[in-house]
Amino acid sequence: MSTTTGATRVSSVDVACAQAHETAPWFAATDLSTRAGLLEAIADAVDSHIDELVPIAMAESRLGEERLRGEVGRTTGQLRLMANVVRDGVFLGVVIDHADPSLTPPRPDLRRMNIPLGPVAVFAASNFPFAFSTLGGDTASALASGCPVVVKSNPGHPQLSDAIMAVAQDALVAAGAPDGVLGLVDESLQAGIDLVNDDRIEAVAFTGSQRGGLALAKIAADRPRPIPFFGELGSINPMFVTADYLAGRETELAAGFVGSFTLGAGQFCTKPGLLIAPRDETLRAALIEAVGGAPGQRMLTDGIRDMFLAGVDARVSIGDVEVLHAGGLDDANDEVRPTLMAVSANAILAHPELLEECFGPMSLLVEYDDAEQMLRIADALPGLLAAGVHAVGDESVLAELLPRLSAHAGRVLWGGWPTGVAVTWSMQHGGPFPATTRPESTSVGAAAVQRFIRPVTYQSVPEEWLSPALHDANPWAIPQRVDGVLD
Repeated sequence: MSTTTGATRVSSVDVACAQAHETAPWFAATDLSTRAGLLEAIADAVDSHIDELVPIAMAESRLGEERLRGEVGRTTGQLRLMANVVRDGVFLGVVIDHADPSLTPPRPDLRRMNIPLGPVAVFAASNFPFAFSTLGGDTASALASGCPVVVKSNPGHPQLSDAIMAVAQDALVAAGAPDGVLGLVDESLQAGIDLVNDDRIEAVAFTGSQRGGLALAKIAADRPRPIPFFGELGSINPMFVTADYLAGRETELAAGFVGSFTLGAGQFCTKPGLLIAPRDETLRAALIEAVGGAPGQRMLTDGIRDMFLAGVDARVSIGDVEVLHAGGLDDANDEVRPTLMAVSANAILAHPELLEECFGPMSLLVEYDDAEQMLRIADALPGLLAAGVHAVGDESVLAELLPRLSAHAGRVLWGGWPTGVAVTWSMQHGGPFPATTRPESTSVGAAAVQRFIRPVTYQSVPEEWLSPALHDANPWAIPQRVDGVLD
């Protein structure tokens, strides 16, 4: 019988948290090779079940087969990247200072390393049913840190969550892991609240709406013993265009921008929500033509669709907003057509609500008259996941614009478009509030593991009671800084 069929893998919050708490010491003590092997075992199992998992995802998410197969590859790639992060050992941050009685005051033997926080609650996201969901980046990075994970299923794809959890849990058992390394609770609102409130949970990772994220963050902060909450809450991801760059590139720029903000029905957290460009009729015409040729698409759920349409209506009702291309819902096939609006630089500064994310295929052209207006918009931006510049390279305004974007965004692009986030060692997918609740962290890339660890210094503890990572012989062959020298 297929691994993805049969009894549900959903547990009660109490059972899932109890199992995670019980297995946490075992998991934290695993050697790096064992832990990396568990991540790779999950990845291999998911790849081998792709033909069973993708049809379930298609039925629940309204996404196409090609997109979902690609997403499975991203998911297993994330797991394998985290296995490499584990084997590398740098994330442990090992520092050894041997005792030195000649110093004033004398220095005892001090050994410092990062240890796992403990069980982590992960809230599965809706827009990437594989890559940001049950076995997404949050789960992969928490497991890499040595933390058991309890996943809260997403209401948009509960059957897929159950099926892929079965694959992962069976792979862990086959690899020798005990119960509790990875668990699943149901998609209900109450299950999420109970999970964050459970004292056995040591941290929470969330990708979703600002409203939902802040409600959960408050619960995490108001617990008798508060815990870290790592929330990705959305972003408008503005793209700035200089006058020197625009001249002669209007059609190319319009095609790239429209293709990016309509990709996946605009349901990417990195969708460019603003195009800030000089007032230019040729660009306007090119944008209208490009968005008019973009097809309608079905959105992930009826609820997401309805929230999107309400967000479009709210923006249209603002008197300073001009509709360049009206989209809307095609009732016959339940497809949403993209909407493009325009607003002046002064008007968007007067309406800060236009700087909030609208999740779906809608974007704003913000037209400025001079470089000073462009810089004023940059100053007014909220926290962002990404911001970008299309420029020739010798414009004097760049010396002021780029530092402003760095102050507001976790990722700054030169050319190109923000949709598409590479899963690699150097990626930063985070940013100041409201993009995320923890701007010092990332939810994509190798550094994501840093969210779920904390440093501990061991003073004069005999070596036999310490992790092998702290031994002088360095049996794990990982980087160590010894007496100030990095080995």
